[in-house]
Amino acid sequence: MKREVLLKIYEAAVTRAHPRECLPPHLPKPPAQGRLLIFAAGKAAGSMAEAAEAFYLDQHKVSPERIAGISVARHGYGKKLRVIEMVEAGHPVPDAEGIAAAERTLQLAGSATESDIALVLMSGGASANWIAPAQGISLDDKRELTRALLRSGANIVEMNCVRKHLSRIKGGRLAQALAPARIITLAISDVP
Repeated sequence: MKREVLLKIYEAAVTRAHPRECLPPHLPKPPAQGRLLIFAAGKAAGSMAEAAEAFYLDQHKVSPERIAGISVARHGYGKKLRVIEMVEAGHPVPDAEGIAAAERTLQLAGSATESDIALVLMSGGASANWIAPAQGISLDDKRELTRALLRSGANIVEMNCVRKHLSRIKGGRLAQALAPARIITLAISDVP
């Protein structure tokens, strides 16, 4: 009996934490003019982008031409999306797909205008999926660094601190690329 009750409580909690349940109440209204740029990264990126698409395309009837975006999740965690590009990339060790996705993210971010809303959807694993090495750092360098950090026993906060200093997308750099758009970040993660 106890097991059944605990299982029901667990299933209810997981259901409520799923992006399709918890994300829509926090999504902003679509912009009156301009585009809705949606960027998602992490293990729940596909589910978060899927929930955002349903919210804007189905509920708010936003024209697909006014929505652009890219979602990058760990291999095996992708979703079939309607408008937003879905990419599966390496986690925890980065790969070429993560670099390509981050480059396309930065390129799209650089096209943002003050009429646009940029919605950044983050979940656990985002720092491993968005790989944009700083000048002079290669993918092999990033891979070796990640492996060394994993071997060292560094926790995720410590790993992210190192990662942001070696990146063109982390540490506020995506926000800089998105200026002057209005930026809204929503996160579902166990990492602050």
